[in-house]
This record gives sequence, C-alpha cells and structure tokens, in this order.
Amino acid sequence: MEAAPAVTTIAQAIQLSVAPVFLLAGIGAILNLLASRLSRVIDRSRVLEVLYPQSTGVEHERHVWELRLLDRRMMLVNAAIFLIVSSAIAIALVVAVLFVAELTHLKIGNIVAIAFILAMLLFVSGLILFLIETRVAIQAFRIREELLERGTPSPSANRKMS
Repeated sequence: MEAAPAVTTIAQAIQLSVAPVFLLAGIGAILNLLASRLSRVIDRSRVLEVLYPQSTGVEHERHVWELRLLDRRMMLVNAAIFLIVSSAIAIALVVAVLFVAELTHLKIGNIVAIAFILAMLLFVSGLILFLIETRVAIQAFRIREELLERGTPSPSANRKMS
C-alpha cells in the first residue's frame, strides 16, 4: 500500500495554488462588472423598444441609432464575458493540475505553463473587448450639441456680469 502524501507536499501544492485563486477572485469582480453593464444595456434597450414605435422623424432615427449601438454593446459584453469565463475555467484547471501534479510527482510543467498562457490570453482578449465596449458606450452618452447651447452665456457668467 502506497503511503499518503506528506503534509509538506500538500502544503506546497496549496502554496502553488494560492496565486491563481487570487486571480480567480479578481476575475469574479470583473465578471460582476460586466454582468452589471450588460444588465444596464438590456434595460435601456427595453425602454427604447417601447419608445421606438411611437417615435417619428429625427427622434425615430435617434432611437434606431441608439438601438444599433446597444446591440453592438450587448455583443461585445457577451463576448467579453465568454472569454473571461473561459479564462477562469482555464485557471481553475491550472490549479487542479498543479495540485494533482504536486501530489503525484508528475512532470507536466509545460502543460501547466501552456494552460496558464492560454488563460492569460483569454483574459486579455476579454479585457480588450471590455475596453472597446466602454468606447462604444461613450458614443451613446455624448450630449447633443443643440442641448449644450454653446452660443449662449451660462447663468454663472450672467451673475458675474451683474
């Protein structure tokens, strides 16, 4: 009968697993942020879907433009979530393989390294999509020029003149 692994071996395996586990916690926070953004985009699109049939002219064109933008944002956030969840799965597999390899004395360092590199590439790809989505979101939140009334003095400027 083979002896159970020594406590020090288990402790070393746990030490190897700690850093990726902290990474998973950070990924969880990012996923929460992405899910929140997706929820807000969906809520806004539902509001516009109600306004869409009632609008005409310039207002209708604006609703169509914003709905297209929201559709693009939904696709970007969804893809980012997919990539980051895939990254989390790969990191979880790295943790499991590290633990098993340490306990069984398998020499699979190359496999672990490749899996971790893959996890980081997925993670970075997801973050890039998140960055693109934030840039697209800014387009929807630009204040229309006619609302800024740039040709008229502000109320604070009027008070200074008096």
